[in-house]
Formats: sequence, C-alpha cells, structure tokens
Amino acid sequence: MPEAPADSHTTPTASTASTTSAPSTAPATSVAPTTPEPSSPATSPTPAPQQAPRTRTRRPRNPYARLFAIPGATAFTVGNLIARLPMGMFSVSAVIMIAGARDSYALAGAVTATGLAATAVVGPWTARMVDRCGQARVAVPATVLAVLGSLSLLLCVRFGAPDWTLFASYAATATTPNTGGMSRARWSHLLKGEPDALHTANSFEQAADELCFMLGPVLAAFLCGALFPQAGTLVGAVLLLTGVLLFAAQRTTEPPVRERTDKAPRPKSPLRTRGMPALLVVFLATGAVFGAMEVATVAYADERGHKAAAGVVLALQAAGSCGAGLVYGALRPSGSPDRRHVLCGLAMAVLMTLPLLAVAATGSLVVLAGALLVAGMATAPTMVTGMTLVQRYAPEGQLNEAMTLAVTGLLGGIACGAAGGGWTAEHVSPAAAYAVPVAAALCALLLSSVRACATSTRRRRSARTRAPSEA
Repeated sequence: MPEAPADSHTTPTASTASTTSAPSTAPATSVAPTTPEPSSPATSPTPAPQQAPRTRTRRPRNPYARLFAIPGATAFTVGNLIARLPMGMFSVSAVIMIAGARDSYALAGAVTATGLAATAVVGPWTARMVDRCGQARVAVPATVLAVLGSLSLLLCVRFGAPDWTLFASYAATATTPNTGGMSRARWSHLLKGEPDALHTANSFEQAADELCFMLGPVLAAFLCGALFPQAGTLVGAVLLLTGVLLFAAQRTTEPPVRERTDKAPRPKSPLRTRGMPALLVVFLATGAVFGAMEVATVAYADERGHKAAAGVVLALQAAGSCGAGLVYGALRPSGSPDRRHVLCGLAMAVLMTLPLLAVAATGSLVVLAGALLVAGMATAPTMVTGMTLVQRYAPEGQLNEAMTLAVTGLLGGIACGAAGGGWTAEHVSPAAAYAVPVAAALCALLLSSVRACATSTRRRRSARTRAPSEA
C-alpha cells in the first residue's frame, strides 16, 4: 500500500492496536515505558517493546523491484522488449538490403523516408483504435499487416521487383503499433495514484528505448553482414510478431477500454487538449537534437577516415542516456513536472555544447566519444519528464494516441534535425554541424520555458477565479 512507509515510524503496542478512537494520543500513553511499574504488571506486557525494533528496521524496497513485484508486470515487459528491439533494426536493415541489391543509397533513403512519413500518418490512427478497442484486439492484426509488409519488401528486393513495389511494401509497415506507448499505458493503469512509482516506470521505459535503439542497428548490421542481406529484415519481423503476441497475451495488465454510449459526446483529439500542442512542439525540437547529432557524428567520423567507428560513438551516447534514465528513475522527483521539464531541458542544452567544444578544441574522435557519453546523460531525463506531462495532459481513454502523437513529433524532429545537420556538414563543415543540435536544444529549452510559464499563469488565474466563488 502507498501509505505503508509513512506508518512505519510509529510502533503501537498490543493495547493500542485495538484502540481506534484516539490514534494521535495512543503512542504517548500506551507505549511501554523503559521501567515498568510493579503495581500493574498486567497493564505493561513485556512482548510489546520487543516488537518495535522489527517494524523500524524495515527498509523501503528498490523502486524497480517494486515495479516488477506487480503480478504480470515482468511478463508484459519481456514481450514488449522483444517487440521493441526491431524498431532499431528495420531502417538500417532496409538501407543495407536495398543499397546492396540496387546499388543506390538514394533509393534506399527514399524508401525509408516514405516509411517514416507513412508512420507519421498511420501511427496516431492505429493508437486511436488501440484506445477504443483494446491493445490485444488491435495490436495483433496491425502487427501481422506490418510483418507482411516487411516480408513483401524482402521478396521484392530479392527477386528484383520494380522500384515502386519497394515503396508500397515499406509503407505497409506503418501499421506497426507503438509498443513503447502501450507499455507506458499499462504502467499508468497499474500505478494510478502513485506518481513516484509511475516516474520510475517511465524512466525504465525510456532506458529500454535507448537500449533497443542502441542494440538494434548493431544487431541488424551484424546479421546482414554475417548471414545474408535480407537477414536483418527477416529476424526483425520474427521478433516483432513474437514480442507482440507475448505482450498481447498478458490480458490481466491490459488497461480497460472506456465504454462509450451513443449519447456520449465524441471524444476530442489530444491535439485539441489544452497544453498538448505546445508540448508536441517541444518534442519536435527535442527530436531535432537527436537527428542532427547523429548526422553530424557520421559526417565527422567519415571526414576523419573512421566512418565505421560512428556507430560505436553514437552507441556511447545512447549508453549514457540509458544509464542516466535508470538513475533518474531511482530518485524521488521533487517539484512539478513542468519545472522538472525545464530544468532537464536546461541540462540538455548545456551538455550538448560538449561535443561542439570537443571537435573545435581537440579534433579527436576519442574525446568526442567521451563528450557524447556525457551529453547523452541529459536526454533520458528530458524524455521521461516529457512523457510524464503527456500522460497528465492526455484525455481519459486516449493515452495511447497521445503518446503516439508525441513519438510522431519526435520522429518529425529527427527528420528535420538530420536535414539541418546534413546541410551544415556539407556546405560548412562536419565540425560546424555540431552547432545544429546545440541550437535545437536551446530552442527546446525556450519552448519548454514558455509553455511552463503559460501553464503556471493559467493555473494562478484559475485559482483566483475560484477563490471568490468559494467565499
């Protein structure tokens, strides 16, 4: 129970356990004294003082252990992690597979960009259906359709089908459900009324995102190189289907579907919820940080003649973010989520200057790797607080759609940041491209600060309006 830690400081005796009329005075009058009175031995039992130390010495459990002590939590998390790993595999596998077969990186990039655009359109619609009909009823058929699209892409590349079939096949994968969002929705349902535990769960989910996007490209490149060019796409499709089936089978932890009647008003989109559009713009700017940093690092490593090392360097950034996310989740948050979001954005803006300083002052790829490791430590806390705000602003029964919109904004920002970083690297210099993520982080900080100030002002006005009416 959430109240248990607060009660562990009191040590009532057996005589006070049955007294309910005056709990505030019972400890002062009925706790056994240090020297019992001989005239009333029956009123001062000796076992009571011996029980008190056992109650006081109990320590709170590890916050992550508390999460997975919930029945069914481990099972749905394992399935979700299996389904989430391919998210970092598909794009890399498609580029390697298409470029190797058609000898055109331009075609490979255009196909993956088409898939990203299709996901931005179809993803929120799929999430809306999940909210209305339930995770298992929608996620499984949507995943089957996405897997068929991946297999179609594999066969079209293998047997030399026309180029337009590649675009159509990869666009079909846009029905892939937002597995991370569905997992967060389950935690939000299981931990309702426990903000500290939900903070830990969101931190774990962000660390899992970082881990999957760190390991996914490495696994895809290894499979395509060690086995055959289509191996990455094939293994990714199998993992996705297996993981979603395992995840959907855990029905006891699935959030209930909100019942709607014909007379009930049609729910409005999360985009029309106050506070949500401004928050999505912040996600857009945050995504630009990630996209620009990735392109700048690849371009800088290529200029130094170590293009193969770019993946390792970027993996260090993801590792720093993953570790920071786990540490952040173990801490008890203080202050409002709006204030924490601004502070995390400030830390991200400051730390994003480290890679720029590293390439400008030393030009060493090793120093750059260390700078990216430290810089990545601010991204997970920023994303965790952002997702916490999404859960707060999302209309009831539309949490999956709201979080998918946040992910869509993030993907759009990644595309914009990659374009800006690539243009700067080509027309100025790869080192100068590291100024783009700094500018994007400052933009995210400014937008987050304005949004937090507007929210605070609106709450103060609402409080002043309620005060006279209550009086």
